[in-house]
Amino acid sequence: MGLILWLVIGGVIGWLASIIMRTDAQQGIFLNIVVGIVGAFIGGLIFAGGSINHAPLTLYSFFASLLGAVILLAIVNLVRRGAVR
Repeated sequence: MGLILWLVIGGVIGWLASIIMRTDAQQGIFLNIVVGIVGAFIGGLIFAGGSINHAPLTLYSFFASLLGAVILLAIVNLVRRGAVR
């Protein structure tokens, strides 16, 4: 059940981050899930002092994951285009 929850929430977070960064048309569901899960890891490292994997799903952990996904997409845009969109 935990894996399914990671995939669903990762997909939602990745989708929201791609809408914020205006890259939604370039990404499919698989890339949204990857961005959401990696963004959750990045957000956990930055805001929780480690991984948020052990924390329950709260509003804080959701926004930390979303911000981590936005940061990840900004870095990808910098590498891909040379500028954040």
